[in-house]
Amino acid sequence: MPTRLTQARIKELKERLLQKREETLKELKTVEQSLKAGSQAELVGDNAFDDEFADSGSATFERERDLSLYETLKDLLARVDRALNRIDQGTYGACLKCGAPIPPERLEAIPFAELCVECKKKEERER
Repeated sequence: MPTRLTQARIKELKERLLQKREETLKELKTVEQSLKAGSQAELVGDNAFDDEFADSGSATFERERDLSLYETLKDLLARVDRALNRIDQGTYGACLKCGAPIPPERLEAIPFAELCVECKKKEERER
């Protein structure tokens, strides 16, 4: 599938994707450590907020926030990895639904984009 991207531009976007992958891995590790620390404290009963219901609720909220962030980061990492695979396979820049080229401006903004603008709009309307 021909794209409207030059090989030089694809190389630049690959570098950005690799950088984003590294950043995401670091963030995932940080969140994992936070989640493990919270789980270990719960297992041994080290919840310093037992006496304060509001503080306990805050701790629960923070844990749920960390879990949500963890899932979001895992999803982002998967999308970045899929984009890198598409570069290696020579299919980068093509919409996964219709096969049309994804506009270079879209890939510039979201280098791991999988859908062209029209297919993305359709997907969002279907939700």
